[in-house]
Amino acid sequence: MSTERARAAPSRRIDVALGERTCPILIGPGLLRRPHEWCDALRGRHVLLVTDSHVAPLYADAACAALAGRDARTFVLPAGEPNKTLAECARAFEALADMKASRDACVVALGGGVVGDLAGFVAATWMRGVNFVQLPTTLLAMVDSSVGGKTAVNLAQGKNLVGAFHQPRLVVADTDTLATLPERELRAGLAEVVKYGALGDAAFLDWIDAHAPALLSRHPDTLSQAIEACCRHKAAIVARDERETGDRALLNLGHTFGHAIEAATGYSTLLHGEAVAIGMVLAARLSARLGLAGNAPAARLADLLARLGLPVALPAGLDPRTLVGYMRLDKKNASGRLRLILWRDAGQAMIVDDVGEGDVMAMLSAPA
Repeated sequence: MSTERARAAPSRRIDVALGERTCPILIGPGLLRRPHEWCDALRGRHVLLVTDSHVAPLYADAACAALAGRDARTFVLPAGEPNKTLAECARAFEALADMKASRDACVVALGGGVVGDLAGFVAATWMRGVNFVQLPTTLLAMVDSSVGGKTAVNLAQGKNLVGAFHQPRLVVADTDTLATLPERELRAGLAEVVKYGALGDAAFLDWIDAHAPALLSRHPDTLSQAIEACCRHKAAIVARDERETGDRALLNLGHTFGHAIEAATGYSTLLHGEAVAIGMVLAARLSARLGLAGNAPAARLADLLARLGLPVALPAGLDPRTLVGYMRLDKKNASGRLRLILWRDAGQAMIVDDVGEGDVMAMLSAPA
């Protein structure tokens, strides 16, 4: 899309209500090059732009141009989930210290979920909390991880175990950045799109099914519709339950299994969205095993995810006991008991307490 067309295209806006404050989400083409639409949200003089080694060559210059007039520095992470660590946080803290960033500083995340999670955690903890803006450049980050204020880094023992709730002041999803997204990353983002239909909107799941070819071919209008629909769903849930004491846990459909798979494979084999796709299928299969659902919904979900080019079976060689061990560390658990998000049918996710480990082991050990 040309710059002229991007300037003319209207952006979509969604407001996440957070008590007396709101977090605007802007969605549209060319937004990185239209700073007049979003830069007023930045307070203070110091800005740390956090990005990674894949995104920086593509979009860091545009982001820095938008931040002209401020003391902006760029901090580049090595790309990939294995680098979402406390060690990289320490480097970011040192960058803030070197620029003498004060409490009115702002951390800006330019990239996917790894960048957003780590940058958000840095913002949450630098001087006990500074402002934070999300500039997501992947589909997964646009529809999910950039919205809602969850920030975290990983430990060897599990994913996202060290983190904080820290809401961004603003989310700016420039859909032009999806043009450079690798095919595998696009498909991984579609897993999170499917999640929103699966957990609470049967009509949206039907829409995804009907529009799968357009989504895979990156039809701009179709992708924008999908992003807006997902953000509206998440905004409504976060507004009801910002700190995940109730309904917000439903957004973790597929994630308890998915995070365990990621940890068990060293965060190096599967992308997050790919692990979530497998996790959703496992949650649906477990629901059927427990008599909470029939087998047909699980089969339909697996078929849709497979048509979107996503994996739907566990990687070979993963020990069910290892996976259950990682699942015990999930943040939703209480008093040492597994608390899972299971699935009855399209649009019907549910929170199930005290799931037996034996049932999980039996499902994981059974042929797909």
